[in-house]
Amino acid sequence: MDRYPPIADHGLVGNLQTAALISSQGVLDWFAAPRFDSPSVFAALLDHDRGGYFRLAPVEHHPTDRQLYYPDSAVLVTRFMSEDGVGEVIDWMPPHTGAEVSDRHTVVRAIRAVRGTVRFTLDCCPRFDYGRAEHEVSVDGQDAVFRAPGATLHLRAMFPLHRKENDVHGTVTLQAGETSGAVLTFCAGDGDAEAPPAPTVDGLTEELWRTVDFWQGWVRKSTYKGRWPDMVRRSAITLKLLTYAPTGALVAAPTMGLPEQVGGERNWDYRFTWVRDASLSVRALLDIGFTDEARAFTSWLVARLHERLDHPGERLQIMYRIDGDPQLSEENLEHLEGYRGSAPVRAGNAAMDQLQLDIYGEAFYALAQAREAGVQPGYDGWKGAARTLDWLCDNWDRPDEGIWETRGGRKDFTYSRVMTWTAFDQGLRLAEQFSRPGDVDRWREARDAVLEQIMTRGWSEKEQALVQHYDGDVLDASLLLIPRVGMLGPQDPRWLSTLDAMDRKLVSDSLVYRYDPAASPDGLRGSEGTFSLCSFLYVDALARAGRLRQARYAFEKMLTYANHVGLFAEEIGPAGEQLGNFPQAFTHLSLIMAACSLDEALDRELGR
Repeated sequence: MDRYPPIADHGLVGNLQTAALISSQGVLDWFAAPRFDSPSVFAALLDHDRGGYFRLAPVEHHPTDRQLYYPDSAVLVTRFMSEDGVGEVIDWMPPHTGAEVSDRHTVVRAIRAVRGTVRFTLDCCPRFDYGRAEHEVSVDGQDAVFRAPGATLHLRAMFPLHRKENDVHGTVTLQAGETSGAVLTFCAGDGDAEAPPAPTVDGLTEELWRTVDFWQGWVRKSTYKGRWPDMVRRSAITLKLLTYAPTGALVAAPTMGLPEQVGGERNWDYRFTWVRDASLSVRALLDIGFTDEARAFTSWLVARLHERLDHPGERLQIMYRIDGDPQLSEENLEHLEGYRGSAPVRAGNAAMDQLQLDIYGEAFYALAQAREAGVQPGYDGWKGAARTLDWLCDNWDRPDEGIWETRGGRKDFTYSRVMTWTAFDQGLRLAEQFSRPGDVDRWREARDAVLEQIMTRGWSEKEQALVQHYDGDVLDASLLLIPRVGMLGPQDPRWLSTLDAMDRKLVSDSLVYRYDPAASPDGLRGSEGTFSLCSFLYVDALARAGRLRQARYAFEKMLTYANHVGLFAEEIGPAGEQLGNFPQAFTHLSLIMAACSLDEALDRELGR
């Protein structure tokens, strides 16, 4: 068992309220419960010694193991090879599909011998509350119970378990064709929670196929008929896994603290809902036919707009908890060493208080796109939207922290202005389409003023390009969204010149940096890799500009950086390794958008 396997050496399972990472060595090394943003139960990925893990794997195997998803599902299969036989561990979480919040969450780990004789070993070592809470354990035959303040963990196996200090250990030998397994159930709250049923082969088999049927039935709703069905469907499943079903909110990633540079300090908590990321997911989901998910998030977003009707400050916070709670206070978990020594490990996110004016553009972009799903703001929802635009008329021309959440001071970021233009533009379209009241003359005047300012102050004569902020010549890949939101046409001379400048300064063989690595504006030490979101936005922009050969090369090259089960983290490091929280919703939604744009452009070229 590696102390710290590569970030990409994992698959994701989840139940639409929380999720777990499982490495190709059969180690569950990240799981927070009862929600994505709850304290961890297993967090060996952040501290091998203190974080806790649940290993279930053959005692002996070769480094030829394979991990894959059962087709079009979130059921993860890890296959182990040895001289004596071939064994498999099959992991899944039965989905919670409704709006009811559950305090019980189950991870099922089935094992089977495919060939020969395979001896499996189990080590369950939970560490509650990020490893800060003590627990007690009791073992009775094939059952074990871990009790900690506010939580109970039931482990029920189909083979004997033994206490090992404050953890649980077990072994079982299977012959070809035999199946066994263990079921882990987390229960929130103090007191004795009701034990789950004892697992049986028939019960595991029935639950497995019920879960497979759920996911395959969901995937069948996809309308995508393009050239990259496997990667698009895997990205869609990943976005679904990162969605909190009771509210429709999408977390940026299911993990916290995974570094953008190993040993560096960019180790953030991503288990929250960013208005920006989740709003762009609406377009990605609609592109491939998932209207229910787009509708659910739009309803969540409208509620956020409405609840601050009389708020004296910002109309939206940049991020929220998955239930809409705006409190995300940040703390450093000093007792955790961090992934491969990458400290500090942060829980919560202090960026919640930042001013990022671009979020209003993404929010109104989502509202406008949701028209296709039959979603339109009701009277109260429109009232919140209209008053937000009124507020933005008075506040758009302010320095802010920008899309990359810099911690080096506020600047006049061009992308923030681009998206305030988008907010006014999309708001005007909504008012016209639905015949809704509003100060449209004032909104139109503000929209035009934003555009004029961008074109005069955001343009660099030196670079012949639109740049990151008004006080320099640094390029910024976030501006790749300009043709998508329609501020400039994809063939506009200024846009093509900007795209050429990005080719020169930000692109490295299809991989794209967020901004010039030598001109980091974030006020933090260290460096970072290329940003996978930007790499897919680059494909989207190239396709829209008609540079199809270059777009297809960049897209298909980028797909080769996915991990073994088709998942992407936030960044790609200098050695091609995945870095940052994993998997990242932003990357997967931009993959879908790029695939759809490129498919459409290639079809036009072929006259379809």
